Amino acid sequence: MNIQNAQKEVDNWIKEHGVRYFNELTNMAQLTEEVGEVARIIARRYGEQSEKESDKDKDLGEELADVMFVVLCLANQTGVDLQKAFDKRMYKKGKRDHDRHHNNDKLK
Repeated sequence: MNIQNAQKEVDNWIKEHGVRYFNELTNMAQLTEEVGEVARIIARRYGEQSEKESDKDKDLGEELADVMFVVLCLANQTGVDLQKAFDKRMYKKGKRDHDRHHNNDKLK
């Protein structure tokens, strides 16, 4: 699935099940909350904090998908074509960062 299709799928879900989009500020708060859930899993599972028993069943992939869902909502409601924006960003990164990381002694 490409990003355009994902945006359409989210829009269809909102229209069929979600009644309407939450406003942009609510979705921004929701995005922050979802990113926090991802951060909690990463900090406890891959970082130095111990993982609580209640967190062991949390699925990182599902939490990342929640982040994606809200990002797609924000893109839809603000008129952003994320496929176009992503392609443009990858092109810029490819030109700007082509040798940057290969030449970084900290990464060797």
